[in-house]
Amino acid sequence: MNIKQNNLSKQLLLLVGIAFILLFISLGVVLPQMLIPVAEQTIYSYLSEPLKMYDNDIDNKLLNTEIAYIYISENTITTSPNIREVISFKSLDDIQKEMKDSHGKFIFNHKTYYYYTLKKDAITKIAISDDSYINRTKASIISAIFPLVFGTFLLIGLMLVYWSSHIVRKIEKLKNKIDNIDNPDYNHKINFIIDDEIRSLSLAIEDMRLSLINQEKYRNQMYQNISHDFKTPLTVIKSYIEAVEDGVEDKDTAFKIIKTQTEKLEQKVHSLLYLNKLDYLKDKKVEHNVIDMEKLIEQEVSKFKFHRKDVNFEVIKDSKSKYYGSYENWETILDNLLSNFMRYAKTYIKITMRQNKLILYNDGEGIDKDFLEVIFTPFRKGIKGEFGLGLSIVKKTLNMMDYDITIHNEKKGVSFIITKYKGTK
Repeated sequence: MNIKQNNLSKQLLLLVGIAFILLFISLGVVLPQMLIPVAEQTIYSYLSEPLKMYDNDIDNKLLNTEIAYIYISENTITTSPNIREVISFKSLDDIQKEMKDSHGKFIFNHKTYYYYTLKKDAITKIAISDDSYINRTKASIISAIFPLVFGTFLLIGLMLVYWSSHIVRKIEKLKNKIDNIDNPDYNHKINFIIDDEIRSLSLAIEDMRLSLINQEKYRNQMYQNISHDFKTPLTVIKSYIEAVEDGVEDKDTAFKIIKTQTEKLEQKVHSLLYLNKLDYLKDKKVEHNVIDMEKLIEQEVSKFKFHRKDVNFEVIKDSKSKYYGSYENWETILDNLLSNFMRYAKTYIKITMRQNKLILYNDGEGIDKDFLEVIFTPFRKGIKGEFGLGLSIVKKTLNMMDYDITIHNEKKGVSFIITKYKGTK
């Protein structure tokens, strides 16, 4: 499809031109038609006044007008000398047939005529005129209105053109800003004096630009972190393979370490794929079924309590609390949290179910406040210089089920608090 280019200035000028044409049509066609009823009321007064002033004879003073007069008595019909100048007829009967009411108009010989009849003392007085008076009345009204309306409209049009050109310049600045959004050498600063929607749009574009810069920095950092995180087990595996080939390490020890590192690498790949899966499923509707949290926690504790025999578990149950979502998702959440706890807890882990909240506590060291703000960011370098996806998976999985997680440093240890969003089931 071919799109015809037409900038805003041309569009506005075209609209102003169309508006002027409509104005001329309104003043030249519509307004005169609207003025006809008013002008007709005026001409009837114009015709009736002389008839009221002069009772019997047709005064010569009346003959200097474009009005013709007919006086009809019992036996005689008198007309003003100018009657044939006003209306051309063969017989007065032809005219009288057209005048059926006390006043009105009629068309005779393709021309419009107005008349007014006054009966008094057995005398019928008739004043008749063509539409010249109405045409002059309409012309005088239009001539009075047109300059005012035209001048006002012209002023408004100039103001619109000036305002639109100002808006167009602003939009052009925004377009240049967007075109150079990834150009660090471009001056992105725009000073808009008026705090309007365009300024708000400019600020939003600037926020988006800064966000893109930060995302690009984060993406580069994340790629570096992922490369480092994957490179470490691969380097260990390669080293032990070479050691076996050189005969400096026995195969059993090497295979054991290679297997351990392969499992770590496999877990990292699995976590990365799972995180991508969560991004894909974030807009999907998730079923919110009630799950048996007590049973799930018992299974998780049984799974992890043998990883470190020096760590004690305590579970505080609340049978009234309800937890919604998918059993598999909750299992993933607890797996990642407890794996994290097993690395940092000293001797004690407590899991509490209370008022529909799930609180997991360990007595390890507190988390730095600056790191708390980015702790759920994937592959962010964290405590002890480690990288990971576990807490990011926890956060996104909870959000998908309408839950949230917050972290609080206690006097001794750290608490992870899982709560339901307000207003959700």
